[in-house]
Amino acid sequence: MIGEQNYPTLVVQEGGYRVRTLGTNTRNFFSGLVAGHSTARAAVPVMPHDPAAKRAREALEWRSAVMAHDVGRVRSLVTSTGFFSAAEVDIAGELVTERLTKGIRSGYHFVLAERGPSLVAYACYGPIDGTDASFDLYWIAVAPEEQGKGLGAQVYARAEAAMRRAGAKRIYADTSSSDRYAPTRGFYEQQGFAEQARLPDFYGPGDGKVVYVKTLDA
Repeated sequence: MIGEQNYPTLVVQEGGYRVRTLGTNTRNFFSGLVAGHSTARAAVPVMPHDPAAKRAREALEWRSAVMAHDVGRVRSLVTSTGFFSAAEVDIAGELVTERLTKGIRSGYHFVLAERGPSLVAYACYGPIDGTDASFDLYWIAVAPEEQGKGLGAQVYARAEAAMRRAGAKRIYADTSSSDRYAPTRGFYEQQGFAEQARLPDFYGPGDGKVVYVKTLDA
């Protein structure tokens, strides 16, 4: 019934529940909420060939909590960019699995952007163990059809804001020194990163690692 009202909804859960049944209860509640939203949206008449209506239906939605199906979705998104090896795609999926398995103890945090049913961009970041408030931007990827529209900057801005709230003083990001990654290096520089180090032949002959850092104001 709540979902059928089709209002923007914030769900807050306080404590005191029976832990054994909490997972089932939560799953059932959210399944009902989503089903209600789907019913309400289906009841709204939309002209099928109206581009403005389609854009309104598929406005960006943001979240930070990963779900089980995000393992495959992140892998598909990273693969679609054409920039990453099979091993790197595996790592991207493994970080989501780590978060699902260990929760906040994994050290991996996410920003995910969805348009309609599709995951169109995401970032993964986390604190660097053994440091004083240094964070690593492990991943940031945008679907090819969404590139060039400023979505990457939006994803990064949300990730940086979350890192600031967590007390970050410095953010590190690594990328390749090859010509192919020139747009990636340009992106980091546009977000205020500065090159801190360059490790020749790190990824392979002629393909070094460029380490960027951004120092955050207090």
